[in-house]
Amino acid sequence: MVILRNISTEHYIENLTAKGFVFKEDALGFIQFGKHYTGCNDVQVNLAIELTLKAQRQFDGSFFVSLLEEIKTEQIQTKKEAYELAKIRAII
Repeated sequence: MVILRNISTEHYIENLTAKGFVFKEDALGFIQFGKHYTGCNDVQVNLAIELTLKAQRQFDGSFFVSLLEEIKTEQIQTKKEAYELAKIRAII
């Protein structure tokens, strides 16, 4: 998986697309909406994208926004913290 620190969400999505993930237009809209709605930074958004794909095996917009809100509330900033949260919440 791509290192999430210091990579913009746009570049992160481009990297995932290059690896074969397909993001439909509505998925990209959910990502932008979630980012602006929560005020999350790119690292938090990228973590939410990664966990959404791992948990759902595809992009689920409502799951993503809910997860992003929780990442924001818990002030998650690292991959380790995100995976600990996912384990506690039985997301993955």
